[in-house]
Amino acid sequence: MHIGLLALDFYLAGCGSLKEKRRRLARLRGKFGRVTNLAVCESAFQDSHKRARWSIVAVAGDARVVERSLTEVEQWVAQSVDATLVDVDREVIAT
Repeated sequence: MHIGLLALDFYLAGCGSLKEKRRRLARLRGKFGRVTNLAVCESAFQDSHKRARWSIVAVAGDARVVERSLTEVEQWVAQSVDATLVDVDREVIAT
């Protein structure tokens, strides 16, 4: 089994409230929150209006599937989320 973690750090320019922040990033959970081999969560900066970190975990029997899933998320986020992506961390481990 292979497990991948993708941590995405965002800066939300002009964001004035936590409600607005969650609304601007809701598409991320909506798009990937129901994908079978992915888990999505807001993992840091929960009380900050202008910062967010979201973590996506992918699990599969094949490392290529994990890599492909995380790459798809990263590419979609770069084009579709109403925030600036400031940092990306990726790690894949085999068990």
